[in-house]
Amino acid sequence: MKNIYSQIIKNKKQGKKSLAVLLDPDMYDKLPQIIYQIKKIQPDWLFAGGSMVQNNHLDKMILQIKKKCNIPIFLFPGNNTQISINADALLFLSLISGRNPEFLIGQHVIAAPILAKSKLEIIPTGYILVENGKTTSVEYISQTKPIPRDKADIALATALAGEMLGMKMIYLEAGSGAAKPVPAKLIKKVSKNLHIPLIVGGGIRNKKQMKKAFEAGADIVVIGTAIEKGQFTG
Repeated sequence: MKNIYSQIIKNKKQGKKSLAVLLDPDMYDKLPQIIYQIKKIQPDWLFAGGSMVQNNHLDKMILQIKKKCNIPIFLFPGNNTQISINADALLFLSLISGRNPEFLIGQHVIAAPILAKSKLEIIPTGYILVENGKTTSVEYISQTKPIPRDKADIALATALAGEMLGMKMIYLEAGSGAAKPVPAKLIKKVSKNLHIPLIVGGGIRNKKQMKKAFEAGADIVVIGTAIEKGQFTG
């Protein structure tokens, strides 16, 4: 699928909400069960990657999924090694809520020459961590502090800065396996003031939480851990 971002923008203008499933390459051994869950819920997009990928299964995972599912796959890289030409697009994530230069621009500089030669659709995305009640892998690996969940004004200011810097999307992230999802009040505050698509993920375990995020203004909701465990419920 080409022009994926154009489709996301079209969806936003039409008020169409989208569901994405985040796939961890380290869960490759459970791929048949995960593919079963994907086919069951029929998401619009698939994200592949993570903060702490320990096994080199990214390419294999993407190729296996493409054999079974006709769903566009975005790379969701935790660092510059998580690149696969077999994907359709890449979320070029800049951790704008933190102050670690490696995740603001450092990893991007290393990856840029490789990405420039690829056919991946590159989508610059402002990545914002929101406190969820426990320390997550992305917080630990990136050595950055999340924005407090009761500080919606800080989240909004950060998101607006990302938009003004030219980011094409904003991703509000509570973290994989988060104790609590991003608060609806914070999502609403950010979404009402942005002109670009808003992604929300982390800690969403059921359809009720997904619906709440959509109603608060998320354009794309991401689920991951609940799918891996076969626990995404109504």
